[in-house]
Amino acid sequence: MFDDNVNLASVWEQIADHQPDALALANGDLTRTWSEFDDRASRLAGALDAAGIGAGHNVACAMFNGNEYSEAQYAAFKVRAAPCNVNYRYVEAELRYLIDNSDARAVFFDESLAGRFDAVRAELPDVAMWIQVGGSTSPDWAVGYEELISATEPAERIERSGQDQWILYTGGTTGNPKGVMWPHSNLLTLANRMFEALGIDMPTSLDGFPAAAKAFADSGATPRQLAASPLMHGTAGIGALFYLSVGGAVITMTSRSLDTDELWRLVEQHECTVASIVGDVFCSPMVDALDAASEAGRPYDLTSLDGVTSSGVMWSQPIKDRLLAHAHAAGTTLICNDSLGSSEGVGFAGKQSTAGGGKDTETATFVLGPNAAVFTEDGRRVEPGSDERGLLAVGGPIPLGYYGDPLKSAETFKEIEGQRWSIPGDWATVAADGTVTLLGRGSVCINTGGEKVYPEEVEEALKLLDTVVDANVVGVPDPKWGAAVTAVVQFADNANVSDTELVDALRTNLSGYKLPKHVVAVDKLFRSPNGKSDYKWATKTALDALDIQGR
Repeated sequence: MFDDNVNLASVWEQIADHQPDALALANGDLTRTWSEFDDRASRLAGALDAAGIGAGHNVACAMFNGNEYSEAQYAAFKVRAAPCNVNYRYVEAELRYLIDNSDARAVFFDESLAGRFDAVRAELPDVAMWIQVGGSTSPDWAVGYEELISATEPAERIERSGQDQWILYTGGTTGNPKGVMWPHSNLLTLANRMFEALGIDMPTSLDGFPAAAKAFADSGATPRQLAASPLMHGTAGIGALFYLSVGGAVITMTSRSLDTDELWRLVEQHECTVASIVGDVFCSPMVDALDAASEAGRPYDLTSLDGVTSSGVMWSQPIKDRLLAHAHAAGTTLICNDSLGSSEGVGFAGKQSTAGGGKDTETATFVLGPNAAVFTEDGRRVEPGSDERGLLAVGGPIPLGYYGDPLKSAETFKEIEGQRWSIPGDWATVAADGTVTLLGRGSVCINTGGEKVYPEEVEEALKLLDTVVDANVVGVPDPKWGAAVTAVVQFADNANVSDTELVDALRTNLSGYKLPKHVVAVDKLFRSPNGKSDYKWATKTALDALDIQGR
């Protein structure tokens, strides 16, 4: 579809040249124009280049949301390196694994992570540069982010390839993260849906992108994304790449946890057009803040907001309806885009709910995407209305595979019916009208607040404790998190440990979001005759013990 040299960095450079004074980034009140965005990224790119980092290398981004996240990614793109996301919640062992697995040559890290990286950096000799974001001083083994920008001349622009990569790390079925390799050309192809909505053709050459950005601006459709969810995850992260590629802006909050009042203030201040969230865990407190503001007689201005986008976790209709009621009261049209997507593919299925302008709420069915299908394990397409279970698949522009893992790549990215499909492992049925019912991940992955938690990893951490004989880990319904990590534990004889003590003992090996929110003690853990975990039994046991309804 594109010329060979159409690359995210090259597209953004073209846009920066043609709209230098337009807003590109904002973190709270700190804004960056497109000219500033390009200049700062070019200086970082110059430093990377001087360190010998370039095409085929990877750069890790262990940062919270902020302008620096987009600047660091842009810098990596400029030297043809692949930026890799790093979960800032990871503890030392997890950080060591991911930096080693990604072969990162440079690491951008938040000041709060300096101690964790210091503890493991001796085991990561291939890292040529450690770059600290924030803080008044940097450790002697790292260089300060702003210091690097001030001391470095901008890198010269170079020819690049649409096959350069952006690597999105996601949890693997064994609990270890895996890097999903996205070529720039495939990401840009996915952005075509924004052009289709505007009724214009997507450019195929670099020189067409400035005119496209102008067309968006002239029609009042330039997107401004409020990235409420972390840029390190696909929901906000992929969206940010799309919005910047049409001359838009990425807005982030200064708070390190969800501050819904700051969120709505930024929507007003920067006239955000879209908000990226992760289901009820974000939207429920957002609506509570809208309710409180309205009751206090100072409702937030929602008139700039056209859509709210979520993926990765449950977004219930009652919560959507409460949000849409505020849009209706403001006399504005708002679209709730609920997407079934994953790091391995975009557009499996989706659902839209709309309200505004005096209209009643209209909810579309949750249907397969235009490039999606459901296949049986042996590669046969599931017939809609048959009630047969199958695996969700998406074709079209998809990733190349998992970084450094050809075996897992072959298991997930398969050729069926003469084309290549991404099949991450989500089971589903398809009704006669195309409605999709998602049954869950075959690996019993737990989606909790937008984070993926794989039971095997938590179970192994539990079984390292002297007080634990055996354990299963499952997810149970939770109004805040979507699913709450729950440990069903067989304790050792005479073990005397409280739930809090058990969870605290796991903190050295597990990130906070992986820690069990419930602990259910059993006399003996039930396993099938072949010794495998029986998650159906463990789930029922947990639900019964916790007296959770709606199973």
